[in-house]
Amino acid sequence: MTDAGITVPQTAAELRQAILDRHDSLSKRLQHVARYVLDHPDDMALQPLSVIATRSGTQPSAIVRFAKSLGFTGAGPMQRLLRDSLLANNAALGYGERVHQFTASVDQSVSERGVGSLIDEFTEADILALQNTRATVGEDGLAEAVAMIRKAQVVHLAGMRRAFPVAAYLAYAIPQAGKPTMLIDGIGGLAFQQFRAMSSRDLLVAISYHSYAPETVSAVEAAAAAGASILAISDSLASPIARHATHTLIVREAEVRGFRSLAASLCVAQALVVGLAYEKQRGARRAKAAKAGTDAS
Repeated sequence: MTDAGITVPQTAAELRQAILDRHDSLSKRLQHVARYVLDHPDDMALQPLSVIATRSGTQPSAIVRFAKSLGFTGAGPMQRLLRDSLLANNAALGYGERVHQFTASVDQSVSERGVGSLIDEFTEADILALQNTRATVGEDGLAEAVAMIRKAQVVHLAGMRRAFPVAAYLAYAIPQAGKPTMLIDGIGGLAFQQFRAMSSRDLLVAISYHSYAPETVSAVEAAAAAGASILAISDSLASPIARHATHTLIVREAEVRGFRSLAASLCVAQALVVGLAYEKQRGARRAKAAKAGTDAS
């Protein structure tokens, strides 16, 4: 503990929790640094302060102030903590660094290679995003999300603007597994009436990415007020929907030439639906086996 009474994080998990706990009390500049630390821990662990400052769009002094606000003596000890965690997990080259390398490789203009080269750029970027999603979501994260959907009486879905196709797909696919589902689309200005349909026995699946749709944030706030469980699919633990969520699946989409993909999000959505269907079938087999055992006795 420091002289100021702040307990210094000792692990990467403690650091993440400390950032989330103090996020709202930080200045906007330090919130910007906080988000970068949460979203790019590999960069923070491995890159010099000058590189981190350039990539995060801030000043080295702001990163130092942020580290001190968490009880560290400077940025170095915070970076060492993240680096030790990275080495302990035998992590390969971080997603952020691979994205920077990829971006550098496609900086040449389309006019030099022709528009046909765009298919290479987009598929390579999506491959990187999908590989990262496997790490950020993980088997346990997906299993917990499926369990939340199974437990809910009704699944409400909120995804506006760019995230709407993901919500619409889930609204189509989840009922195929026998789960009642409602899509919050706000059509006709009825969003708040749709919010009021949520109860404490329900689940809201909220999908939103930077810069977060205010309608989705409002849906999350309404779900929290109703006591409903909240499954967030977002790009940061510091996002306004993740901070209210019961469980969050982190998905960071590829961006090529200013266009962001949805490949990773739809991959997660399909995995959720197939997982739900599998668990339903397994439950039915168990019930059938139990009934057969009872009849035999």
